[in-house]
Amino acid sequence: LEWAGDEFPWVLEHHSNLEPETQTWHSKLVTENWDSPIIFTSMVQFLEVLFGGGSRGARRMHNIANSVLIFDEIQSLPVNCVHLFCNAIQFFVDHARSTTLLCTATQPLLDNLKFPDKGQLTLPDDRELVGNMTEVFEQFKRVEIKNLVRPKGWSEQKLIELMITQLKEKGNCLVIVNTKKWAKKLYDRCINSVDADSLFHLSTSLCPVHRKEVFNTVRQRLDDELPVLCISTQLIEAGVDVDFNSVIRFLAGLDSIAQAAGRCNRNGNLDMAQVYVVNPQDEAIDMLPDIKEGREKALRIFSEKDETELLDPEVMSLYFSYYFYERANLMSYPLTEKQAGRKDSLLSLLSDNHLNIGIEKNAIKLQQSFKTAGKAFKAIDSPTQAVIVPYGDKGKEIIAGLCADFEPAKAFKLLKEAQKYSVNVFPNVWRKLIDAEAVKPVQKGEGIYFLEERFYSENFGLSTEVVSKMDTKIS
Repeated sequence: LEWAGDEFPWVLEHHSNLEPETQTWHSKLVTENWDSPIIFTSMVQFLEVLFGGGSRGARRMHNIANSVLIFDEIQSLPVNCVHLFCNAIQFFVDHARSTTLLCTATQPLLDNLKFPDKGQLTLPDDRELVGNMTEVFEQFKRVEIKNLVRPKGWSEQKLIELMITQLKEKGNCLVIVNTKKWAKKLYDRCINSVDADSLFHLSTSLCPVHRKEVFNTVRQRLDDELPVLCISTQLIEAGVDVDFNSVIRFLAGLDSIAQAAGRCNRNGNLDMAQVYVVNPQDEAIDMLPDIKEGREKALRIFSEKDETELLDPEVMSLYFSYYFYERANLMSYPLTEKQAGRKDSLLSLLSDNHLNIGIEKNAIKLQQSFKTAGKAFKAIDSPTQAVIVPYGDKGKEIIAGLCADFEPAKAFKLLKEAQKYSVNVFPNVWRKLIDAEAVKPVQKGEGIYFLEERFYSENFGLSTEVVSKMDTKIS
């Protein structure tokens, strides 16, 4: 889409927020305003633009009007943002001449919510791009779900044995877990049992360029019919075009299980392939309410439906009715007294704001508490900090350039390139990196940081501990 040397780029890739919360005059000069004709971004960034505080989002929001908005994997929309998202999208469609396309194999019920008056989508009768969905699903049925959930869960050793067995019997196997901790744990356990060239780890601890290289290596080995055991977090479920003969999926929501099934027998090389659903012992997901709730509703579906029906569109709609309807009170983004001075919701603060405490009702028409809402809103519960990592020669070159004397045009270009060499970390990981002196600012006081080289592994990506340089596998 772009020609080399174009002065004004056509495509902007914006998924890591490398801008500091408190802007300096340097950061204002190089800030990204979504002025390019084509924008690739994440749901987190999109929601922050619409509902986050500060002026960064406001500078980008107007470019959403008169646009085509394509949302991939829409089922990953945070539950507490459902009504906010639906109201915003309906506004852009009805009043800002935008068109929206919601893409997923597991469509959530955003047009049939429990409290429609709080905001839901109005979809046309001919909403589906593909007609006769039930018939189409039947024609493409190449995978069956095997429920291997155990009352006491799977031990780590039994999981390893299942993985190795599938690798030997099927030639390749994809294991999808719910947390980075489990991905690294299983990888470590397999190092002495699987040939190093066959073993791969994927998580968001790897920067995008690093992940792309791993994907390419995995695809090539699969095409060459070489052994592959890939242990990944849910990131591989987001529209990644890979085809494994066998998939093992940690128990999660039925939509996630269906997405995992999309990486199995994708090209139809087998008459039928299996996705094995397992529940590990001691899996800490209390801090992951969406996964925890999804697991409970998936188990309910397992108890009510036959294994052969689990991927049917009607069953998926039933799953979402369980998942959404019982969480309807969360969809307005509830706020605590600490966040809003009273128990309220972000939807209320940005609409009628009927709980607004004041001696008299405001005479002006705007009743909303924009500042309070912007301060309280977070697209994810724990906001992340982007860190530029020294992956490959290009990553090191970007860091060196940003650490040099400040030049606005050069810094703007480097920050755009740095999107592909950045890793977003949660507050607990950020604190560990600070304590280990693993991160440093590119410029004093600018709020943009890079990672020391010794804290980035070729196999695991960003680490809170010093990693050996001898673990390099991918060239």
